[in-house]
Formats: sequence, structure tokens, C-alpha cells
Amino acid sequence: MTSQTTDQGLQLRSLVKASGELEVSLQPTPTVEPGPDDIVVRIEATPINPSDIGLLFGPADLGSIRSSGSDDTPAVTADVPPRAMTMLAARVDQALPVGNEGAGTVVRAGASPQAQALIGRRVAILGGAMYAEYRTVKAADALPLPDDATAADGASCFVNPLTALGMVETMRREGHTALVHTAAASNLGQMLNRICLKDAIALVNVVRSDKQAKLLADAGAKHVVNSTSPGFMADLIAALTETGATIAFDATGGGRLASQLLTAMEAAAVARMTTYSRYGSDTFKQVYIYGGLDVSPTELTRSFGFSWALGGWLLTPFLQKIGAEEAGRLRQRVVSELKTTFASHYTREISLRDVLKPDVIKAYTRRATGEKYLINPTLP
Repeated sequence: MTSQTTDQGLQLRSLVKASGELEVSLQPTPTVEPGPDDIVVRIEATPINPSDIGLLFGPADLGSIRSSGSDDTPAVTADVPPRAMTMLAARVDQALPVGNEGAGTVVRAGASPQAQALIGRRVAILGGAMYAEYRTVKAADALPLPDDATAADGASCFVNPLTALGMVETMRREGHTALVHTAAASNLGQMLNRICLKDAIALVNVVRSDKQAKLLADAGAKHVVNSTSPGFMADLIAALTETGATIAFDATGGGRLASQLLTAMEAAAVARMTTYSRYGSDTFKQVYIYGGLDVSPTELTRSFGFSWALGGWLLTPFLQKIGAEEAGRLRQRVVSELKTTFASHYTREISLRDVLKPDVIKAYTRRATGEKYLINPTLP
């Protein structure tokens, strides 16, 4: 139940025990007292992103999950495979708060004019520990939402919108003119499609079903290819030939898809060559892996020449690289187009306690494309 005072609230925490168990529990937690430049936000909406699931459950065996704890402090426990405990050594016996981003109403503020001006305002915030009833942050880090925006409208203001904008900005900064995106029917993929349509950027959307392909096509996407289709590679090469895309952002991570993207880019580049080279084309091809929907090993079959790169891409390092001024410009665009380009859609709204129900866990940890869960800590 929602706290009646802002001095303390419930917070979800994830703990890896030295015994080889992972426990996710709901704990009463004191609210950090605001300093002069701080605000206290009552969290009213916070999304479950893949990165949040990674911190919540890590490599735990979800098939072993069981309810534990008490009525006052409910919890779930799961076994961690012994081979994974080595990777988790740095977080053993630390109860970590979870939740990258969220939105809510400012209920307390420090003495500074900037903080006081936000009392009663609905804001979006980023900074972790959002799966809670209250969160104290710097007033300067809060993003005031338009008056007609709900907390749900602003809950996903940061991770997906700034990731999509970051992909486009990376494309431009690295000298590419068109891009490829996998798992393209996701909330993030739909945002990226709307950005590219608005900004007249050629985008090749890679999906995993005809249903997903139709969803994007109905949204105006021009180039959509289905990776499960027998003609996938031919369709991909044709789309890359037409668009000239030489940079891709891959959400799957494992399997052969990154290799297939590089191979198709090379085939499109070779088709434009006027003289033969046994080393392939000199067109530089880049694939960035930014997710792990497929946890199997990444397989590369070297059939894409010698001018290529495979790397990782994360939002926070990107924002640090471009600096505060440029990051602020991207954030302002998100606010300006909050209900259009950057609108998020949710499969279900759940409470903090619902997050710990095994049947609900099974649903949101599927990470199904296009399905997104929203936590509302004000729900009983």
C-alpha cells in the first residue's frame, strides 16, 4: 500500500547471496532528505526495460523462482547457476535498487528557487532506484513535463527516446547516411521509425514475424525485412542496396544476425564496384550490439571483406561523449514530441507487489517485441 508519509516508502531491491540465490524483495526504505537543490518525487510510473530485468534477475534461473518473504516484505527467490556466481562476485550480499527511469509528482523540495519552482509539477527523472514510492534527485536533473502529459506519458522519456536519437546522431557523426535496426517492432524500434520518417532518413527495419512487419508497414516504414523468412538475405541485400545503409544497431546480440548484416552490407557494396578486388569492397561497415535478446554466443562468418567493425553501444557513454549541451538538445526534442514521435505504449500496468508475482515475472521477462510493462507504485 502507498505510504502515507514521504519520509519512508517501499522500494524494490535485488540481492545476490553468497549461498547462490538471488532475492528480489520489497523493502521499507527511508526517503533521502532533500538538500537545497534537491526534490522528492512521488513515483507514479516507471517502465520495465530489458536493462532493468538484467539487474532484477541477472543470470538467475527463472524456472526456479519461488515466493518468499512476508506480507509486509514480500520477496521472490531464484537459484543462480554456479558458473554465473563468478561474474556476480562484485555484487554479492548487496541489496541493489532497481529501475532506470520514471515519472511522478514533486512532493517536497529543497530551499533553492530552482527546486521550489518544481513543487507540485509532474516531472520525468533518470538515475536508478525508480522502482520505489519516492525518489530524491537533483532539481536540475528533472525534466518538467507538459501540463497535459500524464506520468505514464513521461515514464519512458529517457532510455528509449534518447537511445533512438543517439543511434541517429551516431550515424551522422560517423559519416553514414542510412541505418539498420533489429527487433524493430519494439517500442524503441517504433520510435526510431517515426524519427527517421520525420527526418527523412532511410531505415531498414529487421523484424521476426509477418505480424511485426505489418505493424511497421502500417506505421509508414518503407523497408521491413523478416529474419525468419526463407528469402531474408535476398530481401535484406535489396533493402541495403536501395538505402545504402552501412551502420546497424542490433538488439539481439547472440546468434548469426550481426554477421548476416555485415555480409548483406558487403554484398550491396560489391554490387556497386566497377573493378574486382579479392579483398572485397573498401566500404566501411559498422554493426553495434546494444542489447542481448539472444544470449547465445555471437557467431561471425567472415564473408564481408576487411573494412568492417563490430562493437558495443550504450546510451550513457554516448551522452557523456557528446556533452551536456548536445544531450540537453536531444532531451528537449523528446519533450516537444512526447505524445507523437516518442509516445510509448504499454501492455499492462502493475503495482510494486505485482512485480514479485511469479506469473507476472514470467510475462514481463519474456522480453517479447512490442510488449512493455509499466509499474505504478501508487497502486495498492
